Amino acid sequence: MEKEIKWCPNNIKKNNEMECINFLTYDEVKKAKEFHESFPQYSSTPLTELKNLANLLEVNTIFVKDESYRFGLNAFKVLGGSFAMAKFLAERLEEDISNLPYERLISEDIKKKLGEVTFYTATDGNHGRGVAWTANKLKQKSVVYMPFGSSITRLNNIKAEGAEASITDMNYDDAVRLAAVNAEKTNGIIIQDTAWNNYEKIPSWIMQGYGTMVLESIEQLRSKGIDKPTHIFIQAGVGSLAGAVQGVFSTIYGKDCPKVVVVESNLADCLYKSALAKDGIPRFVGGSMQTIMAGLACGEPNTIGWEILKNHSTAFVSCPDWIAANGMRILGNPLSGDSKIISGESGAVTLGLFESIMKNEKMKSLKSFLELDNNSKVLFFSTEGDTAPDKYREIVWLGKYSGE
Repeated sequence: MEKEIKWCPNNIKKNNEMECINFLTYDEVKKAKEFHESFPQYSSTPLTELKNLANLLEVNTIFVKDESYRFGLNAFKVLGGSFAMAKFLAERLEEDISNLPYERLISEDIKKKLGEVTFYTATDGNHGRGVAWTANKLKQKSVVYMPFGSSITRLNNIKAEGAEASITDMNYDDAVRLAAVNAEKTNGIIIQDTAWNNYEKIPSWIMQGYGTMVLESIEQLRSKGIDKPTHIFIQAGVGSLAGAVQGVFSTIYGKDCPKVVVVESNLADCLYKSALAKDGIPRFVGGSMQTIMAGLACGEPNTIGWEILKNHSTAFVSCPDWIAANGMRILGNPLSGDSKIISGESGAVTLGLFESIMKNEKMKSLKSFLELDNNSKVLFFSTEGDTAPDKYREIVWLGKYSGE
């Protein structure tokens, strides 16, 4: 199995810089944040500063947004699914989402107007659990399909939220197609964070929902006297999260936007391969994509996210599994004085990559290209906790998937 890190600069010609991000303006994303704030379970997730790790890696500071605390679901994904579901219901009711906080959405009056709605989705675990949780809270139904090799723990967590859920014999992208077909057959609605022809509205709403996390991080940084980070490392599957993070920062900071590095599994690196081609046309990755980074095991880019990333991001990196495993161990075993962060495989790959860039001579060219030095203020999003606890312990306790 390939153990080398691969990277490429973003040398794609820009052609749609502002239009592709106009749905991720502060005003639009603020609607999502206000909707999330209306849930009784809402609280802002921690932004943890790792001062001693920053000293060790010779940068100014490191901040990690810890999404393991999000709504008690151990992952960020619920932000996107919940907002998209609410926007869909608002559209059906012919109302603005700003007039439909959580308590009104679950009222008897609204329920009578809506009737019964079934939401379909495909997931490796976190997104499906978020959709199931939201459907449950909104007193609606959900059906969830998972790709071959998915965690039984994640399946059971989804079922515990009241969803009809199963593990298929398909990869992620084929499971998405199954969800879409069955939603159409039953007059349901598919809630998916990847976009394709004639399916772009809901993915754009999902990306707006992810913006809640971004606005929180900006507010938290400013409360610490930091206007913005210099660098952001963000993980990508289909590119919805990465596109949302890039898009929100780009609309707020414009030409002063931090440098954004998009990080993928080397077994599902469709964005890296798309960037490597330089022509702006998305490339697909097929096969089983059996990476430990289950949340990133997606081979077909979200067309909306790709449009943003190719116009705004700085570099694309393809990482083997050991990078994610190292990131998990670094965050889970902090230097004295730093706080511990329990981060799952998809949540920790960016920090694992960053450590390698700063300490490994083989990564010197990327370090130089990104201008990482003792002035750098670096932001990471740990998007999940130990959502598969047995696998987490195998890696962090037993040292599975160790180094080069």
